[in-house]
Amino acid sequence: MPVEVTWWGHATCTVEDSGVRFLTDPLFARRLAHLRRRRGAPPPPEAAVAEAVLVSHLHADHLHLPSLARLAPGTRLLVPRGAPDAVPGLRRLAAGGLRLTEVSAGDEVAVEGVAVRAVPARHDGRRLPVGPHRSPALGYVIEGGARTYFAGDTGLFDAMAEEVGPVDVALLPVGGWGPFLGQGHLDAARAAEALAALSPAAAVPVHYGTYWPVGLDGVRPHEFHAPGDEFVRQAARLAPKVTVHRLGHGERVRPEVAR
Repeated sequence: MPVEVTWWGHATCTVEDSGVRFLTDPLFARRLAHLRRRRGAPPPPEAAVAEAVLVSHLHADHLHLPSLARLAPGTRLLVPRGAPDAVPGLRRLAAGGLRLTEVSAGDEVAVEGVAVRAVPARHDGRRLPVGPHRSPALGYVIEGGARTYFAGDTGLFDAMAEEVGPVDVALLPVGGWGPFLGQGHLDAARAAEALAALSPAAAVPVHYGTYWPVGLDGVRPHEFHAPGDEFVRQAARLAPKVTVHRLGHGERVRPEVAR
């Protein structure tokens, strides 16, 4: 099989294609500010092993400096252009041996023979909600034996399929870390609409059922528990030809793709 996907929780996945390991938005913490990991143990040390790490945007649950600090020296780190100016800690990580590369939508980077293309996302990716827009939110398409789309955080937008391009596997966010989703996010229903537009062979729902605010366990708990199953249901209605793999934390799958 050309690609293997492991979901570690939240937006953190390992994508292995053509013998090259990619890690998305690593978040290995049990606790992040007001968020607590409520499901699944933190990823094991093997999760931090990758040739390249893809960071979609600057929010602390996607660009988490302590998690990035676990990467081995020499690991390639792709971040949205301007990220080191907004998050100076990235430069300290680069001084420690990470190979930092800034990218914008449309840029393509080769990682050991596998192409990674940055694509647009519709999301407020500022480091702080009141900070300046210094850096865009991005998704990525890994193009090796398969074309795997990691959406990061994004809302649904009209040109999504055109700007992302043809893909075989889609890693789509279907929820969040709190009782309510703001603008620039996909819930299960909107993620199924995106799936219908993208029309991959397979999909994996991510970004749900992992972190939740401390003290809010009883507030709209279905928003924590239900998005994965709801995405499966909505996808069957809107994109019945797509095989959806709803993984548990730490589970992996080798999607069937035709190339």
